[in-house]
Amino acid sequence: MKQDLERYPVPDPGVPHEVERFTDVDEAAGRRAYAQVVGLLALVPVLAIAFVVVYFAVPIDAQFVLFGALFKAHPVLLGLTGGLAVLLVGVAAIHWARTIMGDEEVVEERHPAGSAPEARAAAAEAWKVGVAQTGLGRRKLIGSGIAGGLGILVVPALVLFADLGPWPTAALRKETVEKTIWAEGVRIVNDVNFKPLRAADLEVGQLVNAQPINLQELEGVALQQAKAKASLIVVRMDPASIRVPESRQDWHVNGILAYSKICTHVGCPISLWEQQTHHLLCPCHQSTFDLGNSGLVVFGPAARSLPQLPITTDAEGFLIARSDFTVPVGPSFFERDSSRDFKEGDR
Repeated sequence: MKQDLERYPVPDPGVPHEVERFTDVDEAAGRRAYAQVVGLLALVPVLAIAFVVVYFAVPIDAQFVLFGALFKAHPVLLGLTGGLAVLLVGVAAIHWARTIMGDEEVVEERHPAGSAPEARAAAAEAWKVGVAQTGLGRRKLIGSGIAGGLGILVVPALVLFADLGPWPTAALRKETVEKTIWAEGVRIVNDVNFKPLRAADLEVGQLVNAQPINLQELEGVALQQAKAKASLIVVRMDPASIRVPESRQDWHVNGILAYSKICTHVGCPISLWEQQTHHLLCPCHQSTFDLGNSGLVVFGPAARSLPQLPITTDAEGFLIARSDFTVPVGPSFFERDSSRDFKEGDR
């Protein structure tokens, strides 16, 4: 008795009374729960068949408009049918477990997690016997063959990575992720109504979200990809209040400068403009860029300056690009060359 008190100083509270489940008490509720589980599972093959029908019957380029947005019909319908089928299996299993499966509570005494010394010794001995029975000690080529066979299977897996897309060589990057549709003579337009921006119409302190006029020539995926890289911030500042390096003297028009709208941290669109300080703040992680000093980072996690687009005006006084961006826009990636990014002290 004394030993029991030392080992179990707290009295056994016992098992509290279990509240009966409604489906166990009400026979009709149990039948309804059963019918619901069967009904959910019956819908699964219907959705699976619908998935196959959609895969073969719906054209890969079919589209539809919903709430003003354009959607690809094929992936949407496949996601709905396949996703709902998997979801219904899970919902049915949970409903089954909660309302139909046995609901009795069981108490089991705990036992030490570790095995007894005798059991561990027996297991070690059995392992030694098993190793000896493999014959690998005398026929070592079998072990080497297994290791080599498993190792060479990595090669097909690596080859499959080629299906993820073209290898990102420097030449390919230069023609894709490091290139936008800005070019010499491309007009800068307001991104809401696509009206060209006239330099004389911009006021000191004003900020305009802009795009290249040739964006209207694209559609679908190509449009979204080009827009994601070409988006601009156009600001006008007092030329006497900003610092323009010698290498960028012809990049602005009387204090009007154009910068990429895409943050160099993780690519968020930015337009929170502080007129007095000439700072542009990214709302995602608070990276702050000084547009009055070549887009240098003054705060936050961004590691490189905001790319600036060289601009000028055409014969009618509208803002146009002098060229494409001189550095890649958007967040950094491992292969890109950061040596051309503008840094404090550059001329």
